[in-house]
Amino acid sequence: FNLGGEQSGHIVMTDYATTGDGLLASLHFLAAMVEEGRRASDLVHQFEIVPQMLKNVRYSIGKEPLSSENVRKAIAEAEVRLQSSGRLLIRKSGTEPLIRVMAECEDEGLLAAVVGEIVAAVEAAV
Repeated sequence: FNLGGEQSGHIVMTDYATTGDGLLASLHFLAAMVEEGRRASDLVHQFEIVPQMLKNVRYSIGKEPLSSENVRKAIAEAEVRLQSSGRLLIRKSGTEPLIRVMAECEDEGLLAAVVGEIVAAVEAAV
């Protein structure tokens, strides 16, 4: 199965859901331990780490930068550029006035480019 995560603690299993779900991830991991008859420490060594970049953009309360046409366009263009080679997650923080721009991609140059373009669009909208 595909298992991903971000520094803020979200665990995502893209084969089953597009959002973070720690309970789902835990159940699948426990099932894999039982099926394989292996310890957790043995299973985690199988994970391939994909380069990830997370940038936070602070915004003023009352602003809605994710509603900006330029931000939506930058996100759509990044999704096309990443296609199946990466993953993109843009969301408001649940605890502070931040837009979290997170992407994963094997190509670190492409990763930096798409995150930079989205961050620039969000900053222009705040």
